[in-house]
Amino acid sequence: MVTLTVVTTVQTELVDITSLVVDAVARCGLRHGAVIVFVPHTTAGVTINENTDPSVRADLLLALDRAVPRSLPFRHAEGNSDAHVKASLMGSSVIVPVHDGTLHLGTWQGVYFAEFDGPRRRRVVLTPLAAPGS
Repeated sequence: MVTLTVVTTVQTELVDITSLVVDAVARCGLRHGAVIVFVPHTTAGVTINENTDPSVRADLLLALDRAVPRSLPFRHAEGNSDAHVKASLMGSSVIVPVHDGTLHLGTWQGVYFAEFDGPRRRRVVLTPLAAPGS
């Protein structure tokens, strides 16, 4: 396993961590298989989405804010219930295939850490899974 650190700078943010995952896969020596990208936090998540046009990130955050506004009458006393809901909607892990040591993502895809209760210093745990016979 490899643990990455992601530092966020605002309350809600999508941070492109693709290059960090690529570097970690190379350090692990994983040639064929997959890598699990897991976020061990209840107010953050991870997703795969377009990494070319930055407005897609803004649109995703806008849609999540509209779907789950902070102003709902939540019961959780910490005041971050919207972050918990958004993290659950986003998900805590993704699996990315690895072929010849390279992430097997689509042309426009990247891996994003999703912050919903920042700014914070967060962890992302990567678990390489070698294909049989690799």
